[in-house]
Amino acid sequence: MSTVSPQPETSAPAKSTGSPTRVEQIRARLPWLGDIARQQGALIALIIVVVFSFIRYDNFDAITIDSVLSFNAQFGLIALGMTFVIMTGGIDLSVGGIAALASVVAALTSSHGFFYALTAAIIAGTLVGMVNGFIVAWMRVPPFITTLATLYIVRGIALRLINDAASINLDQKSDFNTVASTTIGNFNPALPFTIPLLILAFLIGILVLRYTRFGRNVLAVGGNPEAAQLMGLPVKRTLFLVYTLSGALTGLVGVLLAINLNGGSATEGAGWELIAIAAVVVGGTLLSGGVGSVFGTFVGVLLLGMIVEMLQLENNYTIDHGGAGLNLNSFWQDVIRGVFLLVVVLLQSRLQRKRARQST
Repeated sequence: MSTVSPQPETSAPAKSTGSPTRVEQIRARLPWLGDIARQQGALIALIIVVVFSFIRYDNFDAITIDSVLSFNAQFGLIALGMTFVIMTGGIDLSVGGIAALASVVAALTSSHGFFYALTAAIIAGTLVGMVNGFIVAWMRVPPFITTLATLYIVRGIALRLINDAASINLDQKSDFNTVASTTIGNFNPALPFTIPLLILAFLIGILVLRYTRFGRNVLAVGGNPEAAQLMGLPVKRTLFLVYTLSGALTGLVGVLLAINLNGGSATEGAGWELIAIAAVVVGGTLLSGGVGSVFGTFVGVLLLGMIVEMLQLENNYTIDHGGAGLNLNSFWQDVIRGVFLLVVVLLQSRLQRKRARQST
């Protein structure tokens, strides 16, 4: 009887990988490069924009930076409050209306002095924020619907306060003009008080988020509200406080608006919520909540402000150099904000999917 001897098992020859490519070598030597690009992308973009502007535009100097910071102080303060709201997974669409209402309140009370008007405007903004927080936290109405309704309500109240007029002037004897001309130190160019105010507010925001129980609760609630509830964290109180904070900061912005306009306006602030949201998202805060950075928001505000300023400088460059540059209309500001926002959201979505795959 003949038998068939088993054939020896053979394995397929391994494919030769060859020498690593230049890209693979860089990745092997600098594994942290991708993490920095993802985490500090807005900061890298800001540095690139600033360096490019210094090289290209002769009139880009400290005065220009001072102007960007001063002009964007009001958007920065709104974005700071919006950061905490978005980190809980919420949204606040009422900030433009609150700013308008606070400016009207400041103008109406300006005859009693600046600090009285300042207090009244912040209280007005805080009350609206408390209403938003109560409805979202305890009545469980979605933030989008709640704050959208509040936006229309506060604009109507602002109009009613000034008898359906579009605006109202500050009291002629008020000390708002003195405050408006206040500068800090003996710098050249002069340093408006709004810049230290903006920086101080963000420094406090960074400390609150990083070192306080409230900051940890905000991230926990945004990450998983059900788990935060089971852990005994004050979910409703945290939601209430973030909307109250947003309203208070926006009330302060209303005072800055009254200073800039020399009065209150019930129609100002349209679209400000979109600018604030764009700055927050560009700075790295996830719209889904649970992940965010106050410093990132600050960078996002400066980046969007610098882009707008760069467009204006480019138009001036085109005129001065006989059409050698790009002639960009003002609508490009909104286009670029939208493109930045879309790109960042797409990157965030990709990052979330990657994290979800790694966790499974």
